[in-house]
Parts: sequence; structure tokens; C-alpha cells
Amino acid sequence: MSASFCDNPEELRRQVRGHVQSLRAAGVEWLPAGTRVELKFAAAETEVEPVGIAPAPPPALETPHAAPPADLDQRRQALQVLAAEVKSCMCCAELASTRTQTVFGVGPPGVELCFVGEAPGADEDAQGMPFVGRAGDLLNRIIAACGFKREEVYICNILKCRPPGNRTPLPSEAANCRGFLERQIKLVQPKFICALGGCAATNLLQTTLSLGKLRGKFHDWHGIPTIATYHPAYLLPHRSPEKKKEVWEDMKMLLARMGRPIPQRT
Repeated sequence: MSASFCDNPEELRRQVRGHVQSLRAAGVEWLPAGTRVELKFAAAETEVEPVGIAPAPPPALETPHAAPPADLDQRRQALQVLAAEVKSCMCCAELASTRTQTVFGVGPPGVELCFVGEAPGADEDAQGMPFVGRAGDLLNRIIAACGFKREEVYICNILKCRPPGNRTPLPSEAANCRGFLERQIKLVQPKFICALGGCAATNLLQTTLSLGKLRGKFHDWHGIPTIATYHPAYLLPHRSPEKKKEVWEDMKMLLARMGRPIPQRT
């Protein structure tokens, strides 16, 4: 765990304890030996019973930057372990103290398309799934219009916790969640990514450009072609439903790049 996540020693102790407990709950009985990290406080103070250390790590996990496993079942299990790690995260004190639960993501690894939104709302916080409210209903219609079923795509958010009052995520909160998001997407290994809304696009692509300047072209996220379009919540009747036409243009551009037929809208 890097200092960019939690600099406070006491907070780090809680994080380590929670992470070990979540790994055990997920059935993890050993961890590969990694590079020794010198901490500024005694390791004994963590009071965490260590998970058993394997005498020799598997070749695929020899380095912290090793590629995710190619096997879909292994990636699915790794996503479950990561979700348990997210569940125990307390780095954003305000979010951790006000959330009902974390909202990790839904969908299988190895999909063609991954949608990345901003953050969970009230409905998502209550149900523990992304995009289940009114914006989620509209996203479902967008997915169907593109010729997909919801269960055929992967859906997640920049943040895994609901910001109080559905406010925009703070830069520090997005930074704290970035490591989780990157590991999540790399385990899913989608062929294409669609960022929903300016907050999702700028945080995912690490840019200060506006959504207007990001739309209409492809970007690169770690080798994955990525587009940006409006968030479904922005398209709701009380906001800017006329922007649906522009979203459809973005999706047609994406489908053409994917080599998929463009369904006729009725």
C-alpha cells in the first residue's frame, strides 16, 4: 500500500488488518513474497496475524507489475478478491463513514465493452450495484440500442463509494480509488472502454480537457481504445434530453470501430 493512499500509520494498520481479513474471507491462504518495504513504524505494531507466505510464488506473480492471469476463472476470482479489498477501504474518511456499502462493478471479465461512470448514487449505494436508478435504466436502453445485453458488458465507476448528496468526487477521492479502478479494468481486459460523463472521462484519461473536446474521437487507456460521451443522468428529461442524439453518434462511432453492425433506431 503506497503512501498516496493512506499516510497515517494508524489508518494503514487498519487497512492492512482489513485487507488480510478480506483475503481470508475470499479463500486466499497464501501470498507471493514481494519486495520488502521499510515502514516508519514497527511492523509488530500492526498486530495482524500474517497470511502464510508461499515458499516460491507462481511465475505469473513474480513481480508486482506482472500481467493479469489469462484464464477467465482466475480473473473472476481475482476480481472477487479485489472487491473484498475495496469493501474494507477506509482511505476516504467521509465516504467510508456515510456509505451504506461499496459499489464495485458488475459484468464478466473478457467483455468487449466496459462502461465507466462517475460514482454511485443513492440507489446504487442501497443495492450495491452500479447504474440501477433512473440513469441506470437509460444506460440499459443505450446498451440495448447498441445490440448488447447488460450482462454482456462490464460496468463500474471512478469511485466505489457514494459521495454525500451525490456531489462530484473530490480529486483526492478519485486518486485514492484510482489504483482499484486500474486493477479492476486490467483484470476485466475489455476490448473497448466508454467513459460516461466529464468526471469519468477526465479521471480515467488523466486529462484536464473538457468533455466537449474529448468527445468524437478515440483515446488510449493502457492500449485500450476509449471514447467519452455524456453521462446518462445528464440525458434525463429534467436536464438535457436533446443530447441523446449526440450520445447515439458517439455510440455509432464506437460500434463502427468495434466492427459491429449499427442497429437502426425505431
